[in-house]
Amino acid sequence: MKRTVSVGLLAGLVLLLAGLALNMAMNVLAPGLKSEYENSGIFRPWSDPLMSLYFLYPFLFGVLLAWVWRRVAPLQISWNRFAGAVFLVYSIPGMLITYASFQVSLGMVLSWTLSGLIDAGLASYLFAKFLKS
Repeated sequence: MKRTVSVGLLAGLVLLLAGLALNMAMNVLAPGLKSEYENSGIFRPWSDPLMSLYFLYPFLFGVLLAWVWRRVAPLQISWNRFAGAVFLVYSIPGMLITYASFQVSLGMVLSWTLSGLIDAGLASYLFAKFLKS
């Protein structure tokens, strides 16, 4: 269990760094998204203490997903298949309901969807590499 948590935390760190890098890239590729993030009618300002939970998310996701990986590892599925399953079950429905219920652009939802695909892939790769059955 200790190894699962350790690798999950490592995945969380990688996901946080990848998310920050993707955010910077999206600011260059789609500068209009930055103004959406600054809409206080939708998003909390960074000065709000609750925004610190934003940095907890990838670590929680990493640890929980590492736990799931350990449970399905005996099935001997490849890391990319696992990533695809996680992406389909986690990201697609979540982004559909986000687009349907929040006043955010399709571009923002697509950037989050891309982030979900990258997160699932990176985490799954790390689990396959470091959490051998």
